[in-house]
This record gives sequence, structure tokens and C-alpha cells, in this order.
Amino acid sequence: MNTNFDLTDPEKSVEDARKAALLLSVGRLGLFFLLGFVLIVGISESHWSALLFLPLSGLFVVLILRFNTQKDREHFYESLLEIQRMGEKRKERKLSGFDPGADFIDPNHPFSSDLDLFGEHSLFQLLNHTVSNGGRSKLAQWIRHPLPPKAAEEKREALLELSSKVDFLLIFESLGKAFLKQEKSKTTFYRWLEKPIRWSPLFLLPMIIGPSFGLGILLGVLFGWFPTVYLSIFIAVGLLLLGLVFKPLLAAMKALPNDSDLKTLQAWANLLERQEFEHPLLKGFQQPVKNHGFLASMALDQLESLTFLLQNRTNLMYLIFNVFFWTDFFVLYRLVRWQNRVGSYIREWEETFENWEALISLAAFIREEKISAPVHWSSVEELHMVAVKHPLIKPVDCVPNDFKLEEKDQVILLTGSNMSGKTTFMRTVGINLVLAGMGVPPFAAQLRSGHFQLYTSMRNTDSLGESISSFYAELARIKGLLDLAKGGKPIFYLLDEILKGTNTADRIMGSEALIRQLAGSSSKGIISTHDIELSEMESSLPSLINYSFHHDIQKEEIVFDYKIKKGPCPNFNAQKLMGLMGINLSKTSSDKG
Repeated sequence: MNTNFDLTDPEKSVEDARKAALLLSVGRLGLFFLLGFVLIVGISESHWSALLFLPLSGLFVVLILRFNTQKDREHFYESLLEIQRMGEKRKERKLSGFDPGADFIDPNHPFSSDLDLFGEHSLFQLLNHTVSNGGRSKLAQWIRHPLPPKAAEEKREALLELSSKVDFLLIFESLGKAFLKQEKSKTTFYRWLEKPIRWSPLFLLPMIIGPSFGLGILLGVLFGWFPTVYLSIFIAVGLLLLGLVFKPLLAAMKALPNDSDLKTLQAWANLLERQEFEHPLLKGFQQPVKNHGFLASMALDQLESLTFLLQNRTNLMYLIFNVFFWTDFFVLYRLVRWQNRVGSYIREWEETFENWEALISLAAFIREEKISAPVHWSSVEELHMVAVKHPLIKPVDCVPNDFKLEEKDQVILLTGSNMSGKTTFMRTVGINLVLAGMGVPPFAAQLRSGHFQLYTSMRNTDSLGESISSFYAELARIKGLLDLAKGGKPIFYLLDEILKGTNTADRIMGSEALIRQLAGSSSKGIISTHDIELSEMESSLPSLINYSFHHDIQKEEIVFDYKIKKGPCPNFNAQKLMGLMGINLSKTSSDKG
């Protein structure tokens, strides 16, 4: 498939393609009736006119191919317009209707369930530009498994280069959206590839005899050189011989991918082969489509044409040619040659395209969000963020914050009133560490971080099926953190409103014990709490630093600035919030009567 597209005016290109396809469709229909007329007249009256059937058939095939090309162009430009609309929605953070990737939510993962990485209004929805099942799984894998610092920096440099190739990104994604809409499972196809196709050298005889004898006998009958019975005998013999290759061709027809799937893979290969990259990582991802002594695009194009023939074997035109020229033998021969030469590389190519789908997603995200902040990976255990923002909040509404966790600091105790921004800030820190670990620039002016393993306990829920309360679920998460910390790994944790499922006295006592235990380990992190009493630990625990979010009350309204500040929170707003909701706190049980 040709991958040269004009991206300047996709709406006009859609209309042009539709008009061209309509004209070709009318011409194809008229030529079909002409073919029928020529065949009938040639057989019944003027035999010489039957000679026109072959060139007219060739013209018919050309019209089909051109019609398909125009429909492909129409689908491509429609997909391009859809991508532009989706980009506008992402910009406004209107993510409803986007694939949430909910099947990737894993409550046992160290951090993915707490940071809105998957699900409704998630990072996956913001990042995902993939179209295949394998591509979306690859992207999810990259989100959940951060890279070591050196690999993350290398990937960041490659993604910044890739994000500058706007046309390449748009064409690659548009091709996928246009044709890979109902992806067929390739499990049967891979099993078929592992078994050699039944082919006998004797099949070469009918493959050669069929076209030559078929044409000779057909001409002889048309011009009266042979009686019609010769043609009948030839067709009967052909049907018997064609039965020898019926089963392997039927098995191939059932196993081969959809022609639309192959069209996408072939177009992707063609696009990749022609693209020039500078970064070694991008060249490495590109190499599999070029390094087997032939181009993947040509091999996939051959398979696409074979698939087209196999899927149209019941088509009237194919049946006519097959009966007269024993076409099935030639198709099977091409299929055997293709399988022997190319079959072993298909899995590698599919994985290559999945990697590119994920790369395209990240690069398109970088381009759309215009992010390029540097990430400095530190050799010491520290975390500095300048003007850090949450990527899922609409940019014009998002308040940036600065944050520092020095090497000597162990615990950040975060206090603040309800709705002041504590949890959002913790998720902001976590999700930007996830981006940095993927090689994606963070939503910050600058980020400096040690090589931490991220761990969270923020969204613990009960499970009726497993008879687990939310409090027990939180304790299980905390135990997982303590076990990791005992192993000496540099952990960065985010614990939101710890031990909230128990009474105040036990919560404060347990929280203090947990904080001291974590402060004595190799881990660092942020703990949020409503228990202001815990902030007093700063005087006895030098590695604990108090931070907080504040609020202000103006004209019976609570106002938040969402800016993190040094020190504990001076006031809380629960009573004021209850009052604003109509709960009269002046009423007590003693007032009832």
C-alpha cells in the first residue's frame, strides 16, 4: 500500500477520494455487464469476440484495484480527522469514551491501582494511541514496569526525536485506525505457520499444463478447431485435480489473518523502511523490518495478495479462471514459497509493530502536550520537583508545586484540610515518577530523582468475595512495603491517610510506630494524615519533615490555593464543611426532648 499522503487538508481529501471511488464503482459495474455480454456472444455467435474477455478482465481487475485504493484513501483521511478530534478531547481532558484499559488494573501491583494509570479518566486514556491488542498490552507493560535510569534517559532522547516527526506519527496511527478495526486472532495463523504445507513436485505439472492447455483448448473450441466435448473433458479433469489442493488451501484460508490486518502491517512496514532515524534506539526498533535480506513490506504485500485470492476463491471471476486455468495450483505454489522463506519472521515483525505502536503513543503524547522537561537521575536518594503538575488535570486549571526530599530526609508528613489537595499532590508526584520511568518528560519544569522503586497505598477497598475489609487491605499493603524496605531496596512510598479504618487512639499510636519503622529503613516517602498530633514527631525525629496544604474561609466559602507549604497545617475545615452542608453541630443529644 502506498503511504504517501497529503496531510494539509484531510476534509478535502476525503471528498476527493469518495468522488473517485464512486466513478470507479460505476465504471466497474458497467464493465462487469460488458464482460458477461462478450462471454455470451463469444460462446454462442461470434467466437472471435470472446478474445476480448481476457483484456477486459484485466481492465476489470485494474478498476477493482483502483477502487480499493480510493476507498483506502477515504478510510485513511477519515481516521486522520478522527485523530484530530480525539486530540482536541485529550487537550480538554474529556476522556470519556476512550479505551480505559480497565483490564490492566492490578490491585497487587506496587503502584498502578492508586495513581489513575488505568480506568476512567486515566493516564492510559491520555497516552494510548495504539490500535492492536498487542500494542495496547505493550503500552500497559511499559506503564507498569519502569526502566532503570540509564535506559529511561536513552528512551527519553529517542522519544523526543520521534515526537518531532509529526507526519510519520499521524500517518502511522491513521493507517492503524483505518484498517485494523476488527483484528483477527493470530493464534491459528501461527500454528499454521509451524506446519509445512502439503506440496508435491508433481503439482508442478498441472500448474504449468493448466494455463497453457486451458488457453489452447478454449481457443480451439471457440474457433471450431476442437469439439466442445474437449473443453468439457478438460474441465472435468481439472476439477478432479483441483480437489488435490482443496484442503491445504481451505486450511490456509481459515488460518491467514484478515486482509485488512495485513494491509495495516504492510503499510506500517513500508512507512518504517523509508523513515530515517538518528537515535540508536529508534534504529534498533526499526531494524527487524529490514535485516533479513528482503524488506518486510514486500513479504507482507505478497501475503496480502495471497490472502485476497484465497478469501475470494468463491468469487465468480476467480471460479471462471480456476476452472479454465487451474489457478489454485499456482496460488498454493506461491503460498508454499512464501511460508518457507518468510514464515519464521512474522512473530518478530508483529512484536516490532507492537513496540512502534507504543512508541508512537508516547511520542504523540509528548507532541500534543508540548513537554520536554529534563530528568536528572541522581546517584543519591533524593527527589526534587520544580513546578510539577498533574497530567490528568486540565492544564489551565492545574496549580504547579515545588517539592524537595533531600538525601537526609526520610518521611514527609503531609497534613491539610479536606479537599485541600493532599491526595492529588501525592498522585501528582507518583504519576510523574511513572512518566519519568517510561522515558517520558514529566509535567514539571525540572525533575531530579534517585533510582527509587515506587510503592503506594492510597485506594484500598474491601472485597466481599474475599471477605477482606478496607482496613485489612491497607494493612496488607503496608506489610508489603515493610517487606520491601527490609530488603534494603530504595523505596519511594505514597501512603494516603494511613490507618484511617480504625479509632483515633489506635490510629495515632499505630501511625507513629509505622513512621518510626519506615524512618529507620532504606525507604523514603510521603504520608498524609488528618492527625495533626503526628506533626509533633518532627522534634524527636530529625528525618521527618512537615508539609501541608491550607485553606481560607471567605464569606461563608472555603477557598483553597492548592499550594504545598512547609510546616504542619494550622487549621482544618471538617466542621465548616459539615455546616455548609446543613449539619447543625450546635445540636447535641441532650437538646432532644
